[in-house]
Amino acid sequence: MTPTHSGVGPNSRSSPDGRSGAVTILELAEVVAAATVVRVPLRVPFRGVTSRIGVVFQGPAGWGEFAPFPEYLPTEASRWLDAGIEAAFVGWPPPLRREVGVNAIIPALEPDDAAVLAVQARADGSRTVKVKVAEPGGSLERDADRVAAVRAGFGDGAIRIDANGAWTPAEAIEAVRRLDRVAGGLQYVEQPCADLAGLAAVRRAVAVPVAADESIRRAEDPLLAVRSAAVDLVVVKCPPLGGVRRALAVIAEAGVPAVVSSALDTGVGLAAGVALAAAMPDVAYDAGLGTGRLLADDLVVPAMVPLHGRLPVRATAPDRDALQRAAARVTTAERQEWIDRLGAAWGAGTARRLPRLLADSHV
Repeated sequence: MTPTHSGVGPNSRSSPDGRSGAVTILELAEVVAAATVVRVPLRVPFRGVTSRIGVVFQGPAGWGEFAPFPEYLPTEASRWLDAGIEAAFVGWPPPLRREVGVNAIIPALEPDDAAVLAVQARADGSRTVKVKVAEPGGSLERDADRVAAVRAGFGDGAIRIDANGAWTPAEAIEAVRRLDRVAGGLQYVEQPCADLAGLAAVRRAVAVPVAADESIRRAEDPLLAVRSAAVDLVVVKCPPLGGVRRALAVIAEAGVPAVVSSALDTGVGLAAGVALAAAMPDVAYDAGLGTGRLLADDLVVPAMVPLHGRLPVRATAPDRDALQRAAARVTTAERQEWIDRLGAAWGAGTARRLPRLLADSHV
């Protein structure tokens, strides 16, 4: 089904010098016309994913990305489209810093392979690594061996773990205590349980700080985890929250430390995460924006990968040849499916919020 091309507007906005700006009308047809559906392969499987597929599009402010995971229905996916619209047609708030610290990431690999990545991360100057645990088919023994191998290879840097909500509260309490011991101290555990009651139970039982990810980005109320005293910090991802501005508002209202992370984005989407981390008033933790290293062929040249544990704040645009390669990996059916998803997300929320989004435009 081809999406209906419905517009939103007119929407009056002001130019940077305060004078009245032009009337802005953005139609779905404009976004669809600018859209390219792309597939980017990963170097190693990540949470069962071997490639990343989504849509990128260009507007007057730059490039945006729309790549919600398959389980996101139109209403949730509409926030991802908001983030892409902001990037391409609105622009981001000015940065407060020129670069952001970034953690290295270690998937759920065998200990020897995890140790190799840990050594590489240390050599690159990373101060923090995030280790994936509680993967399907795994075990606490394997997780403990992996974390121990990472500590041996990484030295005395900070180690954080991410369970993606896979544990029950009892499993999480046992696992976090053990992994904290073998790590010689964990910086925090990310989403040990799927629901807020489980997070709160773990938080009461362990000394390791508890962070929420899915309970923020997939929640109807992203602040409920904080109000429920279920977490010590929040992991904030720009696309599922609806863009840099909305993420900054969530961080400000949360009132607890925040870690900016990625949603396995291409370099186009990662730029939004960097813009968010660069615009935060306070940064207490390295950002989880090192997933560019997982991409076998990024859209952006040079690729959005950290150097010496840091990412520069810079404008990004797809390389023409890389964009063509990524588009060629997509079938005709997949291309139509993603254009339909974009149209459904537009109708499920983006169109309604568009006037407010465009009111902040500086282009």
